[in-house]
Amino acid sequence: MRKNLIRTTSLAAVAAAAVFSLSACEDGADSSGASPVPSAAQTQSGDKGQEADGGTGGNAGDAGSKGSSAGSGSGGSTSGNGSGDGGSASDGGSSGGADKGGYGQVCGANDLTWNARSETQAGGYILISVKAKSGITCTLPAALPVVAFGSDGTEAGPAEQAVGEPVKLSGGTIAYAGVNPKTTNNDYGKELTEIIAAVSKDDKTDPVSLSTGSITVDRPIVTNWHTAPQDAVPGDGLDSH
Repeated sequence: MRKNLIRTTSLAAVAAAAVFSLSACEDGADSSGASPVPSAAQTQSGDKGQEADGGTGGNAGDAGSKGSSAGSGSGGSTSGNGSGDGGSASDGGSSGGADKGGYGQVCGANDLTWNARSETQAGGYILISVKAKSGITCTLPAALPVVAFGSDGTEAGPAEQAVGEPVKLSGGTIAYAGVNPKTTNNDYGKELTEIIAAVSKDDKTDPVSLSTGSITVDRPIVTNWHTAPQDAVPGDGLDSH
């Protein structure tokens, strides 16, 4: 009876040991197998971390957008300055054009309205008259006008020994110069019907052609510019022949 009790007790101990070993093996398998399912607290913590990273990216994107806006603003400012400079350049060009009618400008042939007519006084001569075109104010220099004759370009010499005074032309002011086409006492000369005239030797504009009617040209002379026609009578000039 006692032996049976001991055997039963032993069997029960062995069975308990076997159950304990089996439980231990299952626990080991769980610890070394698939990853454990995260807890709710861990999941919430990870979500917050992702949200924090996303927020940082958004802030960086905003900063980049603000930087682009600042760059655009600078470009607009530069464009504005460029337009201002263009306006200044345009104003300078306008003032340069205005100088054409400004006081102190030396007259060119193309600034003037020209006329020539024959006079009988003092043996006959040609009276040249000029006035400034509308809107122009300029000054005839204290220099001899250039008057040329014929295809060979014979030029008139000085009828006066002194240099004349500058003459300012504006509005209805008229200046005069007298031309004696023939100062020699002989039968020689060229028969012509027009003269070529310019303000002076320094005139860079194109000379003008003036009709005179039939004239005989031999050693011609011309006076300085004068404001009165009677002062522009050339006389016999300086030729002694």
